[in-house]
Amino acid sequence: MEMLVVQDLVKKYPTFTLDHVSFTLEKGYIMGFIGRNGAGKTTTLKSMLNLVRPESGHVTVLGKDFATDEFACKQKIGFMFGGVDYYPRVRLREIASVMSRFYVDWDQPAFEGYLRRFGLDSAKRAFELSDGMKVKFALALALSHHAQLLVLDEPTSGLDPVSRDDLLELFQELIEDGEKSILFSTHITSDLEKCADFVTYIKDGRIIECTDKDELLASYRIVKGRGDQLSSTLSSRLIGCRSTPLGFTGLIRTSDLQAGPSTGAGVSSELDVSPASLESIMIHVERG
Repeated sequence: MEMLVVQDLVKKYPTFTLDHVSFTLEKGYIMGFIGRNGAGKTTTLKSMLNLVRPESGHVTVLGKDFATDEFACKQKIGFMFGGVDYYPRVRLREIASVMSRFYVDWDQPAFEGYLRRFGLDSAKRAFELSDGMKVKFALALALSHHAQLLVLDEPTSGLDPVSRDDLLELFQELIEDGEKSILFSTHITSDLEKCADFVTYIKDGRIIECTDKDELLASYRIVKGRGDQLSSTLSSRLIGCRSTPLGFTGLIRTSDLQAGPSTGAGVSSELDVSPASLESIMIHVERG
């Protein structure tokens, strides 16, 4: 079943346009949302949730039209955005008490369980939290009303490697019952390689990839070689190629690689061809 459907979302600013963004997330899966700073990730998430008003587009959550049934949809969504500041002198338990009034299914024992899991003290005041602790607290709030869809903007930002790994493990636990889905944006592409099922890639306000993570990784290769091995045919096929006096490195679509010592793409068997990571794909596509 479709958890989230985003169709032709458009949001215009004087210097940026979110251009007919569309993607679908099924129940029981994790989707990573990637793109460089300013590509439109946060604008997409906020437009989806009507936190900024898009010019056009259609969003459904569990089959419900977001525009006509926003309250019911938001009861099923747990969302977290970076840069949220709480009243500095207010205790965490008091912030949670206010938040709980917005959700009919608020689960106080669950909230207290997440605080223990994240090592947070509800008696602390907001100003006493580090950036990483603020992220954990925001997540505890987002997870405590039995949301079926989690929409998270940079949830691992500010966390140390151990805390990030714990969080990714929690994500995988949450979707095990097949009833929940997670959409999260991140710059830490290694996190996606650990837990994401699908990847949506946005560039300059447009979706350029929306596919199974493993299929995306399998569809590209990194090619390295000496400068004299960079033929004009190969150069025309490489994405984001970087050349130095010592040689070159570029990204190529796997479909352009064929068996044989020398292919139609000009790829010699003497070249170093290796698997691409999400990070290397993103770097070379942005260069290209």
